[in-house]
Amino acid sequence: MKILQVTPFFKPLWESGGVARVAYDISRNLHENGHDITVYTTNRSIYPSDLPTDRATDVDGMTVYYFENLRKYVPGMILPVMPYRMPAIARREIEQFDVIHIHDHRTLLTVIASRYAREFGVPYLLQAHGALPQTTGSARMKRFFDLFWAEKVLHGAAGVIALNDTEAERYRELGVAEEKIAVIPNGIDFAEYPDPPARGRFRAGWGIGDATKVVLYLGRLDPTKGIDLLIRSFAEVAREFDDAVLVLVGGDMGHNEEFKERVRSLGLDGRVIFTGFVSPEEKMAAFTDADVFVTPSFTGFPITFLEACLCGTPIVTTGQGDLLTWIEGTVGFNAAHTPEALADAIGQVLADDALRARFSARAKELVRTRYNWPAIVRDIEALYADVIDRGRSR
Repeated sequence: MKILQVTPFFKPLWESGGVARVAYDISRNLHENGHDITVYTTNRSIYPSDLPTDRATDVDGMTVYYFENLRKYVPGMILPVMPYRMPAIARREIEQFDVIHIHDHRTLLTVIASRYAREFGVPYLLQAHGALPQTTGSARMKRFFDLFWAEKVLHGAAGVIALNDTEAERYRELGVAEEKIAVIPNGIDFAEYPDPPARGRFRAGWGIGDATKVVLYLGRLDPTKGIDLLIRSFAEVAREFDDAVLVLVGGDMGHNEEFKERVRSLGLDGRVIFTGFVSPEEKMAAFTDADVFVTPSFTGFPITFLEACLCGTPIVTTGQGDLLTWIEGTVGFNAAHTPEALADAIGQVLADDALRARFSARAKELVRTRYNWPAIVRDIEALYADVIDRGRSR
């Protein structure tokens, strides 16, 4: 198949979050299975980059366009990612593809790609990556997008991919027909992960003792992730475990001073570590050295959960946002979304060595048998074939 992937972020812009990682892993596995892959993306990053823009470039055997956007010319203005050269290329190329897979449905890349897909009769799939609710992320921008484009983009799709049952229900509430909804989780590709580093490397780098209990958060430091709730929860954990530290790994999304002020107000100076963005190797070292991985709120199916499982790190989360039922009692806990409940779940993991070991063993087994990209991509290939066949039968 000749497949177009449309994603706001792609390799090497890993700091942008899980969409970049998932879009790359799906694309690379499809390419390795013999498909012809083209990617439309942008060069938008919180860090400077020298990526080639507005022209085809080779990335691991795939054809990738990193479109420049208008933010380059109006720094400081709040603008959506606007790939102004994309329409000319899309108009010229889209007709040649068998199917289009669009990641993150509220972007101007999505609007452009879906418009030409409908014009040329090319079936496209939408994968919202947990971003369907208007209440997550930039609610104002989401409402603006939905006012003008959501109905055409969503209902013009030949199919949609939900990462979990919660997201599938959200598609139904938006009027998507049942036969168009496929539940396909994220996965992990073991070829991209060497054996986890030896325990102690991350701790040594940040001056954390071997016996210290490490509570880890890893991801964007954004209020929507429940960082404030986690800090308040840790204040209770810290009273019970006087050797525990909270490590917040991730880039500053503009709210770190608010979080640091919360840390100071709770008397947690010296007990909470902000590392900033770290390399992939350091990220896995952090998972390996953590006693528990905590994400208070999420949508979709975060890759960080699978990376934690790969390293055997128990998980504590909540049902705020989306819910992954496979976590509860198997690899960790789904707690209520309150400081007390979250602190209690974290404390249970930290206090019980046997429980922590049991969760660790189950986590490693689960990620290796169920959530691996080669198996998941086979399901995606079958979905592509199905929407192509349905398009031909019209």
